Amino acid sequence: MIALIGLLLGFLISALFLIQGKRRSNGDHQDKKKKRSSNEPAEVVKPNRSYSKSEVSEHNKRNDCWIIIKDRVYDVTSYVEEHPGGDAILVHAGDDSTDGFFGPQHATRVFDMIEDFYIGEVSQ
Repeated sequence: MIALIGLLLGFLISALFLIQGKRRSNGDHQDKKKKRSSNEPAEVVKPNRSYSKSEVSEHNKRNDCWIIIKDRVYDVTSYVEEHPGGDAILVHAGDDSTDGFFGPQHATRVFDMIEDFYIGEVSQ
């Protein structure tokens, strides 16, 4: 009985450390993004580049993932592994993700976060 309680306690403590480590690594990622965007001029962070839908469609893999949201192109490759919804982000990789992005599963902070990944517009 004591061994079972000790095992359970050890498991809970390990889980706590894993959760804190994950939070800390996510915070580091966001801090790096903030430092980058605050040190660079707006025109570097917000490029004025156009991509055709066929160009975007070539970036449809886990290690090369672009998405379109409201005719704006985002390179979310570095976020794929961190995405809380797992591989759901890959469902529309290289394609229009507008409907999925504005779904009820996303908290309001996602609307600010996405701007860190902006790389251009969809050419018409």
